This record gives sequence, C-alpha cells and structure tokens, in this order.
Amino acid sequence: MSIGILGKKVGMTQIFNKQGDVIPVTLLQVGPCTITQIIEKKLESQQANIQIGYEYINPKKLNKAKLGHFEKKDLPCFKYLREYKSKNWNDLSIGQILNVDKLKVGENINISGVSIGKGFSGYQKRHNFSRGPMTHGSKNHRAPGSIGAGTTPGRVFPGKRMAGRMGNTKVTIKNLEIISIDSKRNFVTVKGSVPGKKGNLIYINQK
Repeated sequence: MSIGILGKKVGMTQIFNKQGDVIPVTLLQVGPCTITQIIEKKLESQQANIQIGYEYINPKKLNKAKLGHFEKKDLPCFKYLREYKSKNWNDLSIGQILNVDKLKVGENINISGVSIGKGFSGYQKRHNFSRGPMTHGSKNHRAPGSIGAGTTPGRVFPGKRMAGRMGNTKVTIKNLEIISIDSKRNFVTVKGSVPGKKGNLIYINQK
C-alpha cells in the first residue's frame, strides 16, 4: 500500500548491531497525520489524490480559504498540507489518522526534504571544479575562465555551471532502510542520512 507521511528530522547518531558493526542512523519524528481530503477519480483503477495534514495550528493564523477547507470537513486546523497518490484509496477515509504503525522495520522508504543552504558559493565548491595554476606568474587561481563560445552563438547556454547559491533545494533520498520504530513517541530510525537540518520538515513516501 502506498503511503505518505509528514514528520520532522530530530538528528543523527550511531548504533551497534549484534555483530558489533557501527550503523549511522537518522532519528525522525513522524506524524501523526490526518487525512483531510480525498480527490477520487472516475475509474476505480486510477490513482486518487490523498491530502494529509500535519502539526496543529491556531485557526487565527489561517486565511479564510484554508479555514473554510477544514471547517467544511469538521477537522482541526493543520500547519502543513501535502498530497500524494494512492491506488488503494477505497480503504481510506477523511479524518483517518496515519502514524508510524503503517511502517515496518526492515522496509525501505523514500524521504524528501530541503537541503541545508550554504549561501553564495564559488564554482569550485559548488561544482567541484579544479583550480588554476598557483605559480609561474599565473593570476588564474580560482577564476571561472571562459564561459561561452564567442561571436557564435554569442550567448551563454542555460544551465551553465557557475558560481551561485548552493543548497536549499529539495532532495529525495531513496530506499532508506527502517532500523527501528517507537510507536509511543512516534520515532522512526532509518539507516543513513536525511536531507535538511534538525527540525526540518520531511516527507516520507512508500510505494
């Protein structure tokens, strides 16, 4: 069953397995999320859009459009909303709560988040370019060099790798193994790293 859940990154640590090997893990606080909307398709074989809400918020902080969206379905107000597609939408209902019980130890999940922003960076740090010579009178140490062809075509092609803002983009890490699940505190431990810094919103998807 495909499932989507929102959560937050708690931090990283390491654990030891029975063989004594060190495993780098990331601790996540996942859910609980509430299904706020189900956009059904005409054909049952098609996927339906499932909207979930995460983290309660004071209704005074919402505009009338979002407030009416929750009041119409008699649901509490949520700070974050996210949609995902599911073929098994007949088994879901509005107001149903999704939590870590939907996940199992040993399964693989995909986690999306916003990577840590590193500000304006040069082309060497951003794209791992090599530097120029440092001796023999060279003044081309960290300069980008030529960026175009000349009169023809007379422009720089889009997507040219140059200096610019680094990080702060959506990143998805696929097939992260679930190491452990704490249902009481809604904690999930996964093997490996997760994009973003501590406290960042993350989206877990499993198909």
